[in-house]
Amino acid sequence: MALLNRLASALESHRVRDRLIRTLGYCCQLIGGVLVEQCPNRSEVGRRLLVVSAQFNHCRIVLRLFDDLAMFVYTKQYGLGTKEEDIFIRWLSVLSNVTDQLYYPCEHIAWAADAKVLQVDCAWWWTLNTALWTLSLLLGAVKALWTMLKLRQKLRSPTGTSASQLPRSKRRAMEARICSEVLTLLSNLADLANAVHWLPRGVLWAGRFPPWLVGLMGTISSILSTCQAVRAGRQAKADSP
Repeated sequence: MALLNRLASALESHRVRDRLIRTLGYCCQLIGGVLVEQCPNRSEVGRRLLVVSAQFNHCRIVLRLFDDLAMFVYTKQYGLGTKEEDIFIRWLSVLSNVTDQLYYPCEHIAWAADAKVLQVDCAWWWTLNTALWTLSLLLGAVKALWTMLKLRQKLRSPTGTSASQLPRSKRRAMEARICSEVLTLLSNLADLANAVHWLPRGVLWAGRFPPWLVGLMGTISSILSTCQAVRAGRQAKADSP
């Protein structure tokens, strides 16, 4: 009963619900794609799982109709990142925030065009939306890699002091941050593989992934981001008085 209560409490969070729906959707696509391609006698089950996966994805698109305001508040609070010490990270973050802010209205217009609410070319808007997502993932991957390398450099030789002379708590915090950035990098790269696949044909490997591979990349990304969220939650509890 306690476990059910904790699960119900967690599902009240929009982020947790979205992460769960995302993971289930990609898992259904992975299993469904494998069944359709590799198990002819189970192909009908596979097709049904692919339909379920598509519906999960549609659910997430609808739920994101209300994310613009939260993104705007975050972007406004960050501003030009004047409090950021690293100027490279600062401008990467500013560009990433602008990209993410533009992503949402493009997706809303594409969704409305699909639903015949707006009489515009939905394919063009979906392409623009995917291009923005691709750019955001690329910026996120570069940011994570840069941060990871900087932290490793500090850990090895922080301003002339050996890492062994650092306070244990600070060293552990830096190691935890490096691990978090590694998870972010790998998650973004997995999503980036799918994002390129959904771009127009002729762009790198666009359109070449079978459904099971899209599901695999998405499942890997979802698991990594979940691990990162769990680690962050534990770290926050450990740091709280």
